[in-house]
Amino acid sequence: MQKTILWVFLAIIGISCTTSHNLSRRQPFARMIDTSEVFAHNFTGMAIYDPTAKKAIFERNADRYFTPASNTKLFTFYACLKTLGDSIPALRYTINKDSLIFWGTGDPTFFHHDLKSTKAFNFLKSQKGTKNLFFSDGNFTNEPMGEGWAWDDYNDYYSAEIYGLPMYGNVIRVSIDKGTFAPQPAIFSNSFYRKDEGSSIKRIQTDNIFVLPKSTLQKNNYKTDIPFKTSSALTQQLLMDTLRKNVSLLHVPVPKDARTIYSMASEDVYRLMMQESDNMLAEHLLLLCGAVLKDSLNTAFAIKSVTEKHLQDLPDAPKWVDGSGLSRYNLFTPRSIVKLLEKISAEMPQEKLYTILPAGGQTGTLKNVFKSTGKPFIFAKTGTLGGVYNLSGYLVTKKGKTLIVSLMNNNFNLPASKIRREAEKVLTWVYEHY
Repeated sequence: MQKTILWVFLAIIGISCTTSHNLSRRQPFARMIDTSEVFAHNFTGMAIYDPTAKKAIFERNADRYFTPASNTKLFTFYACLKTLGDSIPALRYTINKDSLIFWGTGDPTFFHHDLKSTKAFNFLKSQKGTKNLFFSDGNFTNEPMGEGWAWDDYNDYYSAEIYGLPMYGNVIRVSIDKGTFAPQPAIFSNSFYRKDEGSSIKRIQTDNIFVLPKSTLQKNNYKTDIPFKTSSALTQQLLMDTLRKNVSLLHVPVPKDARTIYSMASEDVYRLMMQESDNMLAEHLLLLCGAVLKDSLNTAFAIKSVTEKHLQDLPDAPKWVDGSGLSRYNLFTPRSIVKLLEKISAEMPQEKLYTILPAGGQTGTLKNVFKSTGKPFIFAKTGTLGGVYNLSGYLVTKKGKTLIVSLMNNNFNLPASKIRREAEKVLTWVYEHY
């Protein structure tokens, strides 16, 4: 009897080992990964899941943690799907006699250069002249830069600061053509100082003072975005400049009876965030989730709330610290991202979801890859930092089968373009043969 039990036990172990071996070694694309000179010095993880059969097709280091970069936006996207409605909450407000007090929600669309939303502006502008306007930042408790962000990226467009009532995407859009210099918003026109030396516009780290090199001023059809340093006082100035009304500052919390005004369709904001991998939108959409949950504009609160309520079923607990993926403190496993993608697909119809994600060979950050098939077969989010290239999303095979994939590469010292091409080769093989 004891010998029988022992043989059964050994047989179970053998089946388990064989299954694991099948998942990680016997697939042809596993050999592609193993023999790749490009992947030879990477830390590579991969998970492929069949959502119809509810089973993993392939796993390699799928339970190991990777720096996700902008794959983090998938988590922010899911948080929005579970928290926000069809429209973006723009402002919270209350009216007291002849005064209107309003609070930001984190809505990133207010005068955003690439999103046309005027509802919040029209609402504030339409208040009668006798109505006193008060802006309160009492619900914003976040730092202007995310946890673990690189401090010296402050001058780059992708590191726009975080604020409770963002305006103009928290960047100055500088346009130069034939010597004509036009910053938007124009209130910053006198904040630029011309200099003979240098090759690009630089902001002084601690202030809204910008150095404009002579060589940059001589460019034609030139456009760039430079983050400005946010503050309540600057927001007050920007509001008065655009509204042509006096706006006073307060620091009081949002009352329970405060009302909400909405700006634009949520899907339009999600689409720009995902296709262009816009960090500013991602950070502020996550703040919006906190505003809806508890009128709390705080990244850590939003992440904690969404994780505890909606992400307890992930295979591996995520280390999630920001909305965009700029932070290297974020850590996710490939199989957890696959599970997240399965949860996302349950929240939104496939045809709509595929218009929001970058499509291989057609849109967003995948526009210039996956062109060989003539039609998009992969709809996915990329994630790139120094030494990091990841791709996670949905792959529709030549036979019409939908697979969920996450291919993560960390710790390489090659140009990201080489890793990207190798990932394209592996996933195209999956498309052709499944």
